Amino acid sequence: MIYGIGTDICDVRRIRASLERNGDRFAEKVLSPGELTTWRARSARWPERGIRYLATRFSAKEAFSKAIGLGMRMPMTWRNCEIAKLPSGQPVIVLHGELKTWFEAKGLKALITVTDETDYAASFCVVEHEDAPRASSRAQREPQD
Repeated sequence: MIYGIGTDICDVRRIRASLERNGDRFAEKVLSPGELTTWRARSARWPERGIRYLATRFSAKEAFSKAIGLGMRMPMTWRNCEIAKLPSGQPVIVLHGELKTWFEAKGLKALITVTDETDYAASFCVVEHEDAPRASSRAQREPQD
């Protein structure tokens, strides 16, 4: 059963302006330690790719915070929510600290998707109760009589 959904669109130019104004402090506020390492590596190699990486993480965390119904208030914090990826490239949410404890106590799981273009990054998040029955993929494709 769906617990909540969230979506966000982020103007990449706004993220760029924040970095220009505040330097690394903005990224350090928004990114988890693992994300910060990736951001620094991407930014060093190709600055524009680093900006888009930061924008997608910002957008994904906003979408997740909306899906869980907390916005940016405790236990939801920027750094306790990490957007990682599986070896396949699929984005996943990894939670830390009080947010992880809160989320697990509610028996929730999250699905996230992110995308970016030149000027925008967008994300969509679905949060479900873990024990909710899921229809098989065949049942989803074939109509029932």
